[in-house]
Amino acid sequence: MRCDLSERNCFLMTEPTSCLREVTRDDQADVIDLIHQVYGEHGDRICLEDADSDLLALPNHYRELGGEFVVLRDSMRLLGCHAAHPIEGSDRVCTFRRLYLRADQRGAGNGRRLMDWALNWAREREFRRVEFWSDTRFQNAHQFFARLGFQTEREVRTMNDGWMEYQEFFFWMDLESA
Repeated sequence: MRCDLSERNCFLMTEPTSCLREVTRDDQADVIDLIHQVYGEHGDRICLEDADSDLLALPNHYRELGGEFVVLRDSMRLLGCHAAHPIEGSDRVCTFRRLYLRADQRGAGNGRRLMDWALNWAREREFRRVEFWSDTRFQNAHQFFARLGFQTEREVRTMNDGWMEYQEFFFWMDLESA
């Protein structure tokens, strides 16, 4: 898929060879493959019949929640992805999900581009707070979140994705004071 300024849904050019845009059905296989690769780096696997079933309903799943899922692509491949949506039943609180980058894209500013998109998305919709959970094995990501101003008390919850148990840390940012 070619990604350029003339593309209707390419809403943020990040550099001449890549764009950040809303996910389409055509991106689904690439998104699943990217997340499968990242999980594999940590001895895990994707579980589409359980914890990762949201990926089978792209792009509608996140839109139905009142959110959005975006991809960062160059002209040849998916570089990363990210999603945000309101937390049901909360007062102006949203969550971030699915921040993943290809291994060769980490540390090059693309994670920051994806997180800037999500923070802007939340602020434009007047959310007061962002809350999310992150797998305890993603240590580099946790350092990244801290540099961006996210807080954590290292509160841990144990999850089961249908294949194995894992643990996650809780992160948050109060947007009204950030």
